[in-house]
Amino acid sequence: MQTKPHKPSKPRAAPVPPFMRNAKHDWEEGLALAKAGEWTRAERAFQRAAEREPQDHVYLVNLARAQLQNGTLDKALQTARAALDMKPDDPVARLLAAECLGAQHRDAEAALCLQQQPEQTPRTTEYYQALGMALFNSNQHQAAIGALFQALAGNIDHALSHFRLGLAFNSLGMKAEATECLRTSLVLGLGPGDLAAQSVLTFIERELCRWDHAREDLAALERMAASLPNDAVRWAAVFAQVTLTADPQAQLRVARSCWRFHTRAIKPFAPVAPRPLPERLRVGFVSADFHHHATAILMAEVFEKLDRGQFDITLYSHGPEDGSDMRQRLRRAADRFEDVSKRSDLEVAQQIRNDRIDVLVDLKGHTRDGRLKIFGHRPAPVQATFLGFPGTTGADAIDYFIGDPIVSPLEHAAHYSEKLALMPGCYQPNDRQRPLPGPYTRAQAGLPEDALVLCGFNQPFKLSPEVFDVWCRLLHQVPDSVLWLLQWNEHAPALLRAEAEARGIDPQRLVFGPKVGLREHLSRLALADLFIDAWPCNGHTTASDALWAGVPVVTYAGQAFASRVAASLLDAVGLPQLACSTLADYEARIVDLAGDAAARQALRDHLVAARDSAALFDSDTWTRDFGRLLRAMAERWSQGKPARHIVLASEHLEGATA
Repeated sequence: MQTKPHKPSKPRAAPVPPFMRNAKHDWEEGLALAKAGEWTRAERAFQRAAEREPQDHVYLVNLARAQLQNGTLDKALQTARAALDMKPDDPVARLLAAECLGAQHRDAEAALCLQQQPEQTPRTTEYYQALGMALFNSNQHQAAIGALFQALAGNIDHALSHFRLGLAFNSLGMKAEATECLRTSLVLGLGPGDLAAQSVLTFIERELCRWDHAREDLAALERMAASLPNDAVRWAAVFAQVTLTADPQAQLRVARSCWRFHTRAIKPFAPVAPRPLPERLRVGFVSADFHHHATAILMAEVFEKLDRGQFDITLYSHGPEDGSDMRQRLRRAADRFEDVSKRSDLEVAQQIRNDRIDVLVDLKGHTRDGRLKIFGHRPAPVQATFLGFPGTTGADAIDYFIGDPIVSPLEHAAHYSEKLALMPGCYQPNDRQRPLPGPYTRAQAGLPEDALVLCGFNQPFKLSPEVFDVWCRLLHQVPDSVLWLLQWNEHAPALLRAEAEARGIDPQRLVFGPKVGLREHLSRLALADLFIDAWPCNGHTTASDALWAGVPVVTYAGQAFASRVAASLLDAVGLPQLACSTLADYEARIVDLAGDAAARQALRDHLVAARDSAALFDSDTWTRDFGRLLRAMAERWSQGKPARHIVLASEHLEGATA
């Protein structure tokens, strides 16, 4: 077989001796290393170039890019700003500075940095894309829309700009416009973001109660989730998945995929070697909700009552300072209150590691403003998720999911990426300092005096044609009843009344209550005769509010966490019989109670007494149990044992098998 003559390879250039090197040599070396993905070595090369010729802004721009890639954001920002000082009209340096600020969650500063670009510098499509993102992330939604339209003027096919435009419209309450933008982004294709766009689109259509669209969109969402490979790396709106769908295995698959997507570039810290636990266990809680927020209302008394002889509590707040009484209450309740809202995920994780936190608890999960990536760095030896998100995180860096034997029983362990850590009673804490119902009349609430009031005060995304079918059948079977719903937005009432009329119900039998403050909400809620729950996402805080107000709750419990919360609440107030395992039982139980005033009154009397006696409202016992559970998780690690399911009994610990 004839072969071609061998051609000798081109000889490699000899390295330039150190005494002959100049800035250009270092810069070229840095470019080659950066192209190869060796950013640490590239940074050193660019640093040498910048030191040799400190007045060359090109070397500074490259150094800033390398520092950004290596996660040294303060250095990268300083370097990018130095380059801008030399050449204010350099768009690359400005984009880099804005990216550094965005990575530190200093989004308003990032937007201002971009807006300060000199007039003579052309505004590119990339510029408007970055400005739109910074404005949106800093809650300047109207301005973000203007910037994103400019971005689309330069590139109408940029799917991500259409998606962000949809988010901005949604934040302004312009939900119909939002859905059009999201549909366009899906047509153009977001690649790994298609699942996120479909999730948000479906959620908004449900909020609007446009069920014809929502039914088709939900089917598309379920198909996407079902087709995800087990090792998928996709961006998703996981909250929509766990609240709109009923399949816990699909929820787990989507959560894992989203976790992989967001942490794909994160390198965890070195593990913390097991060590004896301190007398005061160092526990950190991470949330954006340490202000006037439902999570804070539930957790405030827990922070206050955790035994300070046994626990040292740090709250890491990455949310806003709202100046509220709740914000001040939380500051007083913690040993330390750290505002980390302007720090990067890596910087927060490093502070947590430096603080020697033993157990770190996430209170957000996959909800808006959540920062699970902090946990991806593995700053604490024991990491858990709790309360803020109604399902698994799918995160391999989260050791424990804190639940209870009803909402997350051991037989459902396969639905979770975490090990289960189960409280002996209901997982949900309750603040006994919340107000009691005060005087309120049906006339004030717009309710008829003589009607049976069936209250479904859940947000409209929890309503579906299937839920509404059952509720309308109840209205047929109980002709003297009205359906009392929450007016969450301006779109839903007319659509829901039309849906009722299509089912043979007088639309005037639907009464809508506007959003009000907590004290008034609890006072008017007490006017209801029954709280009828939704599925596959139950009332959570809303259901506990109803029980506190003395209103019996009837729920249908499914297989996923979000559909089992009300059942756990009912068990903790001594009314497990009001949690139904089938829709037929749910419907029959409501009809029976609707026709039995004496039974309803007995339930109300029971709930009023339960404020002082039921486990659900016994915050002292709940907090002691929670403390024992935190210590049990820490003790396994301290003893060098891997995380395993933990079931906390009323008086002692039982370690369940994995």
